[in-house]
Amino acid sequence: MSLAQTKSTYRALLRELPRRTLSNPTPLHSRIRELYRRPLEEIPSSFPTAEEELNHRLEEAAQMAQYARAQRMYATLVDRYNPGTAFSDEERIRLTARRVGFDLPAEVKDNE
Repeated sequence: MSLAQTKSTYRALLRELPRRTLSNPTPLHSRIRELYRRPLEEIPSSFPTAEEELNHRLEEAAQMAQYARAQRMYATLVDRYNPGTAFSDEERIRLTARRVGFDLPAEVKDNE
């Protein structure tokens, strides 16, 4: 794997995480950065060559980035197609009725 592909995978991982400044990284940001900086000789491996280990780790990182992207897209789609998730029960009922073509009558409140 080339250095460009390694950088691309690293950036894809960071892109899917919530944005933070470099001076105040999350533990996950710090851990990812540490794993990319640490030499392969320091990491115990079950692979016969360092090249195979590097390829395996980069493939795993690409899969993690793809999974995080899919989860972000899923959350976006759920919010888009189920807009009532952040509303109260009354508002959710009103929106459901409107979705199927009904308009609920306005509630009359007694002014006493």
